[in-house]
Amino acid sequence: MSRAPDALVVGSGPNGMAAALTLARAGLSVEVREGAASLGGGCRTEALTLPGFSHDVCSTVHPLLAASPFFRGADLGLELLRPPVAVAHPLDGGDAAAITGSVFETAAALGTDGRRYERTMDPLVERLEQIVPAVLAPLLRPPRHPLALARFGLPGLLPAGVLAAGLRTPRARALLAGLAAHSMRPLSSPGTGAFALLLGMLAHGVGWPVVAGGSARITEAFAEQLAGAGAVLRTDSRLGDLGELPDSGLKLLDVTPRALAQIAGGRLPANYRRALGRFRYGVGAFKVDWALSGPVPWEAPVCRETATLHLGGSYEEIARGEAQLAAGGHPEHPFCIAVQPSVIDPSRAPAGRQTFYAYCHVPAGSERDMTERIEAQVERFAPGFRDLILSRTSRSAVALEQHNPNYVGGDINAGAATLLQTIFRPMPSLRPYRTPLPGVYLCSSSTPPGGGVHGMCGEGAARAALASLGLA
Repeated sequence: MSRAPDALVVGSGPNGMAAALTLARAGLSVEVREGAASLGGGCRTEALTLPGFSHDVCSTVHPLLAASPFFRGADLGLELLRPPVAVAHPLDGGDAAAITGSVFETAAALGTDGRRYERTMDPLVERLEQIVPAVLAPLLRPPRHPLALARFGLPGLLPAGVLAAGLRTPRARALLAGLAAHSMRPLSSPGTGAFALLLGMLAHGVGWPVVAGGSARITEAFAEQLAGAGAVLRTDSRLGDLGELPDSGLKLLDVTPRALAQIAGGRLPANYRRALGRFRYGVGAFKVDWALSGPVPWEAPVCRETATLHLGGSYEEIARGEAQLAAGGHPEHPFCIAVQPSVIDPSRAPAGRQTFYAYCHVPAGSERDMTERIEAQVERFAPGFRDLILSRTSRSAVALEQHNPNYVGGDINAGAATLLQTIFRPMPSLRPYRTPLPGVYLCSSSTPPGGGVHGMCGEGAARAALASLGLA
């Protein structure tokens, strides 16, 4: 009879893999169990359209990975490709806002708002190495650099709408709206300012890179490192009940609070189960992947120099759509995040052709097909786009959850980014990764610091588990 591993990790998304690698490098024997047929969670690359076209199933652009203390120390050998423009935001009439590598250069293109942009962003970029580790850690933990964090956190607590009130130019206001809308919250919500400040700061400090060869390369690099450390990796191993796992050893679960309650059953204390039930999930996403016969014909030239675009027009239009979404509606002109990795990574498609995707926010659990509305937004800023489409694949919010159970209702952040849940995730606790069950830890994006490919949830849970053994 084979000996049970020292630690079992359930789920192979970037947080599960980060947890497994942290434990393996500490000398523990580790087994990773993944319910799907392939490893990776949100870091998979598949042929979703035509042969020769490689599409990232979820994440493609990785500013958090580039800045993450975990990935910086993990030495996975990833090649990050940084486009000359971090993100572009096209406007009607062929105009566009954009973030380039320099705060000064970006500010110079924002007219009368340039000085305000420079005063806001330059100090944050200068203190990036102090701010990011604090933001990517449980916020109840005392920061090592409180003054630097305050410089980010105090304005970040504000709604994006308050920050926008001080801006006058359409470019600056639109740029702010696009960054803040990554929160998947109405722009009137407290804390949405932090998304704009963090993503803008990262755009200047580390860029918005893509991984050469696709996001699956992240998963492959993890698997190579884990195999070298003697870890066992199993796919097609969906967990229905905690009783299916050995009694001994650590158990780190890369699952949502809802899934934890389901697989733990009556083992959890009633008050903890109630707390899990109060965890809020956010709105869903609807995604379209295209195989194109050539580059997207953006009217604004700067849009051809970036992998990432925010499609939604003016600040007012984006704010109106996100508010409508929060009320349960499907915006007629949705805000879309579009990604064209072939601009910087030609390996994604046959020569001269491109992969491209865009997604918009929809109410949780929506089954509505938003393909036409998304394509209309692309066509609005890139006339002739539809003529380039060779093939497409669309996925609703429901389909996204079916593909990855951590995306409850299509929520790709595994939990609403409310101000309360940013600070207390998954519930108010000084030990957010630990559950009441001995040796059982939660390590998903439903724990601090939340969504994104940064590995910090997994590393945080693994460090907590090692501390319980006196190994941290």
